[in-house]
Amino acid sequence: MKRNKYFIIFLALFLMCFSSCGKKIVPARVNGKQLENFDAASFNYVYVEAIKQKLMGNGGDALKFFEQCIKINPGCDAAYYQMAQIVIANGDIKNGKHYVARALTIDSENIWYLMMLAGIYYQEKNLDSSIIYYEKAVRYHPDNEDLQLTLGNLYSENRQFEKARDIFDSFDKKYGVNETSTLSAIKSLMSAEKYDDALNKIQLLLRQFPDEILYNGLLAEIYRGKGESGNASEVYKQLMERNPGNPETQLSLCDFLITEKRYKELFMLLNSVILNSKVQREDKILLIGRLIELPNIIKDEGDKLMLAIKVLEANYKEDDVIPLLRPELLIKQTKLIEASTRLEEIIKILPENYYAWEKLLFVYLQSGDFEKLMNKGEVCATLFNRSFLAKVLYANGAIENGKYSIALEELRKAEILAGDSKENILQVLTMRADVYYRMKEYVKAFGIFDEVLKTNSKDLTVINNYAYYLAEQNMKLKEAEKMAKRVIEEEKGNATYLDTYGWVLYKRGKLNEAAKIMEAIINSREKPDAEWYEHYGFILKNQKKCAKAIENWNIAIKIDSTKIHLIKEIENCGK
Repeated sequence: MKRNKYFIIFLALFLMCFSSCGKKIVPARVNGKQLENFDAASFNYVYVEAIKQKLMGNGGDALKFFEQCIKINPGCDAAYYQMAQIVIANGDIKNGKHYVARALTIDSENIWYLMMLAGIYYQEKNLDSSIIYYEKAVRYHPDNEDLQLTLGNLYSENRQFEKARDIFDSFDKKYGVNETSTLSAIKSLMSAEKYDDALNKIQLLLRQFPDEILYNGLLAEIYRGKGESGNASEVYKQLMERNPGNPETQLSLCDFLITEKRYKELFMLLNSVILNSKVQREDKILLIGRLIELPNIIKDEGDKLMLAIKVLEANYKEDDVIPLLRPELLIKQTKLIEASTRLEEIIKILPENYYAWEKLLFVYLQSGDFEKLMNKGEVCATLFNRSFLAKVLYANGAIENGKYSIALEELRKAEILAGDSKENILQVLTMRADVYYRMKEYVKAFGIFDEVLKTNSKDLTVINNYAYYLAEQNMKLKEAEKMAKRVIEEEKGNATYLDTYGWVLYKRGKLNEAAKIMEAIINSREKPDAEWYEHYGFILKNQKKCAKAIENWNIAIKIDSTKIHLIKEIENCGK
């Protein structure tokens, strides 16, 4: 009995999927070109098998059968659509776009094909292209009001406010004030900063739904947009009086208090939000995460925020994300030792918490504790042996500790895990070049840099590092200067890049230009770096300004006590 039931369900699904191609047993026409007759019986068998494999979750086998379908009947748009669904589900957006575009060349008015392609472009943040396909869908299906409303929202998001307004106004004329198009119109007007028009419309909605929290919240936001914080505050006050425990009201009020920088009131409310079981866990995490990103909160209310985080931890003892909020706050407070200690406690209790491991390794990297980065990196890379990032961080620790063979082996594994990710492959190659450079295998190092720049000539970090290494070895200095100059022109004000440029100029013998660059960096408000003072000292020495050179080298040693080689330079320059 169960088998018959399964077959009936499968047959129904098959008929829905098959209908657009099964009718093409007679000659079909695609883009004006006549197709030959195809073997209907073979096609039907293969198509049924393709759908069956797809429903069973065997995407790879399903794709093979759909490819056979297309060989038998190139005019089967549904086969292309099915293939698009499979590859998109597997994260292959590029081929998904290709397949659905092929389906559209066969059936240009199909709503599902148009929506899929529009959705892909939207996912890629290509609003213009997404809008084009929604416009086509509306043109071909003018009675579909959902399409029109979505198009209106897309227009608004793309800041084409007049077009959005035309669509929403047409709905309001047809249906009067309503909770769909009127609400969309209000949000569009707010985005366009037409707060008076938005206020008129929200008041119309509130006449019908005076107690609706969402609409009252929007009213408060409109007042905030108009700069009428008093009116906004009054709306929130009334909302809280009527609905003190409502999660939407509490979160909206928190947002208002953050925007108005009324932190005292915010922290009076914050614990209520954290303890409110109706507020979603994700919303609590987002709220705390937002507060951690605010410098004023960190500076003036750090202790209160820490207490709030501890209260949150106590209410979600088995959570794997919430424990990371406390070390994140400590990192923002530049308390890196305390952050690492807390993260070490977390992974001791929950060794399978990958995010805690990742955060811990980054803290070691940030604090320059490369010994721990290597040791803990090894454990992490072993425990999570499919993690690209764990391998890279472990390799980073190994590089800084002079364990170059370990670093190269981990980078080899990381390159395998990188797959087709160009960004990850670039990172591996750049680090490998750095290893070879430190090993004094300069030909290999510079060969890798050349290889990287052939595939990605726009990565400023790679170009900067290559220029610096060439300068260090007094090789291709003219080319190094061009590279370093290009970097500072594309990213002005970056102290690291300026330092490279100044060093290259020094190596080229352009001492006055180099000195001006280094003076500008040192006089900036950037955190002092020992490299700057070391480089500036060498420039001054070559300008016969020995006293100033010694002064700068002493500063470099004070910042970084490992620069003991400068002691000899100071002695020689003094003589």
